[in-house]
Amino acid sequence: MRIAFAGTPEPAVPALRALLDSPRHEVVAVITRPPARSGRGRRETVSPVAALAAEAGLPVYTPAKPGQPDFVETLHSLAVECIPVVAYGALLPQSVLDIPQHGWVNLHFSLLPAWRGAAPVQHAILAGDDVTGASTFRIEAGLDTGPVFGMVTEAIRPDDTSGTLMARLADSGAGLLVATLDGIADGTIEARPQPADGVSLAGKITVADAEVPWAAPARHVDRLIRACTPAPGAWTTFRGERLKLGPVRQRGANALAPGAIEAAKSGVAVGTATSEVELGWVQPAGKKPMPAADWARGVRPGTGELFGG
Repeated sequence: MRIAFAGTPEPAVPALRALLDSPRHEVVAVITRPPARSGRGRRETVSPVAALAAEAGLPVYTPAKPGQPDFVETLHSLAVECIPVVAYGALLPQSVLDIPQHGWVNLHFSLLPAWRGAAPVQHAILAGDDVTGASTFRIEAGLDTGPVFGMVTEAIRPDDTSGTLMARLADSGAGLLVATLDGIADGTIEARPQPADGVSLAGKITVADAEVPWAAPARHVDRLIRACTPAPGAWTTFRGERLKLGPVRQRGANALAPGAIEAAKSGVAVGTATSEVELGWVQPAGKKPMPAADWARGVRPGTGELFGG
């Protein structure tokens, strides 16, 4: 099929690469979000998908709003049969959804109808799910409500962060997306409506949501930190300054009050509502990540000092 690809962040790159390598589909253009400013210098940076498209010599379109008239006209002129989508990051009005013959086909990183929304991988970890996956579906007006073409499953490992889990889903999902487009081209695949039961929502997790609640059970602290790694980054405060935290290890002991810190040569333990957790790496503001024991040797937490208060 003649297709355009819509996507923006790094997890969309394996899908675009797989489609570029497919002998059955011709990628004629890429649609992505406009360049964003990032880093200390606030330098304008193109998206990972745009960077790969440039390497492949493809035209790249970055509409501020996909429904603006000049972009709608451009889509018509491309004469594509289908537009596969992976984490594009913008709402698509019906005026553009109706243009390709086979619509816009989205690769979503959950087993729909579970975890519809912006952060399905983070919410699956936070909820303690054992299994997640990826789904392909035809985009319609609702939020991830369209009929589903296919799915792949992926076990969630006890030490998975949203970053490690997303990387595996991006790879397996890329194969699913290519297979879905193959089936659409052959007429051998049919999109089926999502069931009414089992719907859950996965709204964006903000920086405020990523503050570690030490008064919660240890398993929730563990899941929250893993769900927020690498983004938006779990954090707490110490002596009034924000401290970013990497994944922790749950311990059996329960001698510390919630948020209480116990530093030793071997590591740093923190109390929760149930058992203690042992910190992995920490990152003070303006510094690079470091082992928690190294951080503690520098700041020397005093008896009775707490995180988050």
